[in-house]
Amino acid sequence: MSSEDAPHDLPDYATSGPNASLTHHPHSRSASTTHLLQPSEQDIQKSLEPSVNGYDPAYRYTSYTDNPEYGPGQSTETFKEEKPVPLVKTVAFQDLEYAEPFDAGRSHFQSEKPPTMFERYLGKYPLEQRIADKQRGVGIQKYPIVVWLLSIAMLGVLVYELVVNGKAQGTPVSFKPVVNPMLGPSEYALINLGARFPPCMKLVQGVPLTTQFPCLNDTANPPDRICPLENICGFGGFHDKAPDQSFRFVTPVFLHAGIVHYALNMLAQLTVSAQVEREMGSITFIVLYFAAGIFGNVLGGNFALVGAPSVGASGAIFGTTAVAWVDLLAHWKYQYRPVRKLMFMIVELIIGIGLGFIPYVDNFAHLGGLLMGLLVGMVFYPIISATVRHRTIVWCFRVAAIPLAIVLFVVLIRNFYTSNPYAACSWCRYLSCIPTSANNHCQGTGLSMTSSSSV
Repeated sequence: MSSEDAPHDLPDYATSGPNASLTHHPHSRSASTTHLLQPSEQDIQKSLEPSVNGYDPAYRYTSYTDNPEYGPGQSTETFKEEKPVPLVKTVAFQDLEYAEPFDAGRSHFQSEKPPTMFERYLGKYPLEQRIADKQRGVGIQKYPIVVWLLSIAMLGVLVYELVVNGKAQGTPVSFKPVVNPMLGPSEYALINLGARFPPCMKLVQGVPLTTQFPCLNDTANPPDRICPLENICGFGGFHDKAPDQSFRFVTPVFLHAGIVHYALNMLAQLTVSAQVEREMGSITFIVLYFAAGIFGNVLGGNFALVGAPSVGASGAIFGTTAVAWVDLLAHWKYQYRPVRKLMFMIVELIIGIGLGFIPYVDNFAHLGGLLMGLLVGMVFYPIISATVRHRTIVWCFRVAAIPLAIVLFVVLIRNFYTSNPYAACSWCRYLSCIPTSANNHCQGTGLSMTSSSSV
């Protein structure tokens, strides 16, 4: 046997010790054994592929002769320089994904499908996600569609008001006989366009149907152009019947006393009201908005001076502001700096009530809208209840709010048409009236015209 065919003895690692049973079998380099040791091309390719975890250990072969990189003619004592194997699997740039910082409180539902609008409305998704949405200001829907449509419609109505006054007096803004501080039409143009004015809605003691008012085109002081009440109320008149324009509980919501009045209301409507619509959804927001606006006019019709017209969406906006109070009190522990938010809302409420004393704006509409907003908001606003006790309290308030809202509507509408509200509350008028000589110190009807007559 030649030296080339002589077997190469490898160290006997298993001849003693605990692994003595694993005996070493020397390998010869004969043709037959070389053929057996020679790996196939498929095995070589498989061995060169990296492992699953990206780590290819150099010691995975039982002996150097098992390594396919050493051919039959190469000594196992000669080591071939191997390229370093990366310990981490290379990831292509396009496979990288952006991720938010880890949050243990949200990690278990981030991978779930986002809830639908219907699921958000009914609260049929995980409590932790509802709380997280509340803290991030995420509501039932993304866009306040109704608020946008109402704001556009009210802008169109305001333009129409200015056009009507421009045709009557020659200027869009009334400067004679009295300047409108809200930069809008005259008082009688507002009445003609649908302002809440009880003499157009029922028979009012002290303002008979024969009462004469300044016409829309009158600019003199004292007035030299007078018209009957039926002409001032417009909308086809009374047809020889008692005034019955009950739609004036609704139409004032779309009217504004002028540009300044519209700007102030839209500032609140496009911020506070818009967020409330996002959180409630458009359908329930419509119910809230018009319930608050109409009830504000009902309350004002009962207790405000009957001779003072009133317009504006303030009552409806105060109703949406009331929902913000429901949200704050029901979700106190989920709010960011709740005490600070409470202080801000109190200041906001005081300013809003203060604006109720300016001409053509009724504080009773503000207060009525606020009250009805609390009741309707309690019923429809999606409140998060983490405990059974909290849920029970919420549902008790909801069950009580529904009949209370209905009773208030029925009683006050009935009282408006059948009773004298001043007899029930003689001092209530001062909640919306600052005593001056122009309004007879808030006594009587409160008519501000300089001349009137009865025939």
